[in-house]
Amino acid sequence: MNSISSIAIVAPGNMGAAVARLLGEHGARVITTLEGRGAASAARAREAGMTAVTGDRLCEAQFVLSILPPGAAVSFAQTMAPVLRGAAQKPVFVDCNAVSPDTVRQIGDVIEATGAPFIDAAIIGLPPKTGGGPSPHFYASGPDANRLLALASHGLDVRVLDGPVGAASALKMCYAGINKGLAAIAAAMILAASRSGATAALYQEMGESLPDLLRSLRRQVPDMLPKAYRWVAEMREIAAFGGAEDEATRQIFNGFSQLFDQIARDVAGEQRASDALKQFFP
Repeated sequence: MNSISSIAIVAPGNMGAAVARLLGEHGARVITTLEGRGAASAARAREAGMTAVTGDRLCEAQFVLSILPPGAAVSFAQTMAPVLRGAAQKPVFVDCNAVSPDTVRQIGDVIEATGAPFIDAAIIGLPPKTGGGPSPHFYASGPDANRLLALASHGLDVRVLDGPVGAASALKMCYAGINKGLAAIAAAMILAASRSGATAALYQEMGESLPDLLRSLRRQVPDMLPKAYRWVAEMREIAAFGGAEDEATRQIFNGFSQLFDQIARDVAGEQRASDALKQFFP
């Protein structure tokens, strides 16, 4: 697959739109569908230079990148299955979602039954910034993983793993479990400090004994607030993955899922907890 005419990305969320813009800056035509999406998605797609098409035309692309909240990953694959089955030229379907190896294998079974090639991919890193920002790392695994290297010439940092479908998703679960787990622990303890009058002392002690961690959390915790709703299902995926043979891990990450759900509802409502988290960092 030497010449790439177009790439489909679903959906134009923050990461999907940013990846689309990066691909466009490197000469790729990127299409998406706005079916069932709101005005904010349409605006992001337009600003990223994406071309909106109907869902049945996504197969005109040579790659379909699924970049969705993890709770929507399976249903999108099921929606695409009849479209892929009827396509004369089948695109490579790349699942880039934060799902467990078991879930991505389920998605792979759905896609491979249509005759389309399937790649398990994991995105690690922040959305690329406008005007030449670096690509996040796209780890790929499975028999067709090398096909994703074709997108390296369009700006993506592609890293192929020597492993089956599920290997890239396992890496994502482990990395996100550490990275976002730290954000969950910090949020829980900052909120506990705010309820007990220990906020100022906690901040001072962390500044003295954990300055590097405090600097990292200064960015990470406020940045988490508008994303918390997306992390609810991701924590459940990590709980299923890490807790398959470890009940303590399952309980920890199910607890993180509940915490992010509480924070997400607070962000959409009274904002008492979110204000306390932001005010911790002067």
